[in-house]
Amino acid sequence: MGFELIILTVAGFLTGFSKFSVGGMGLLILPVLMLAFPGTAALGIIVPLFMITDVLTMWPYRKGADWRFIGRLVPMMLAGILAGSLILTDIDVQVFSLLLGGLILLALSLGLILDRLGSGVLRRPAVVAVMGFFTGIIGLLANAAGPLVSLFLLEQKLSKHRYVATRCWMASLTNLAKVPVLIYLGILTQESLEVSLLAIPGLLLGGLIGYCFLGALSAAQFKWIIRGLAAVAATKLLFFS
Repeated sequence: MGFELIILTVAGFLTGFSKFSVGGMGLLILPVLMLAFPGTAALGIIVPLFMITDVLTMWPYRKGADWRFIGRLVPMMLAGILAGSLILTDIDVQVFSLLLGGLILLALSLGLILDRLGSGVLRRPAVVAVMGFFTGIIGLLANAAGPLVSLFLLEQKLSKHRYVATRCWMASLTNLAKVPVLIYLGILTQESLEVSLLAIPGLLLGGLIGYCFLGALSAAQFKWIIRGLAAVAATKLLFFS
């Protein structure tokens, strides 16, 4: 369990740091976990971690969320989660690794597209609906919808606190919606929950450091660092699994 514990600690640290700072590290956390827990088993471990951080972030960021934006994104996000559940049925480890690598590249591509679109385009109902749907699919299968939501929110020109509060609430609703699907598919179990608990020390440390450094971080620079690391993770999943 030594190697597995190290991986759990690193994944917990990344989860806590991401949630309490500018976010966007969801593209990395699942590939890290899959180094020790291959295939969909990693999904059953990562979702409880995300839900723990959701609970922790609700207090400092419980107010100030942009509920108008959330209300526009959630319906299609739920549809995306249902679509993703059909893909997860009876998928093997190798196919899941390839799928995850492809989804990470898709998320990166969508992020680059969002960078080039004006904020006026990103407020159109059709664009919001498409983003909501992809958020649901990528969120369920790769737990990597956070970067898409983060990039989308950055174009809404919100204050830093309002941005973080909206992202936290959006993540919480997404993770809650995933729970019954993962339980039904037999991915989220009592055993996976017990493994998740081992990552709590790393999660708390990462959360503390992320919260302390939030004011000093540049979201734009951090975004490109995460994109580079995510591209490396996708390459590993696609060609070296």
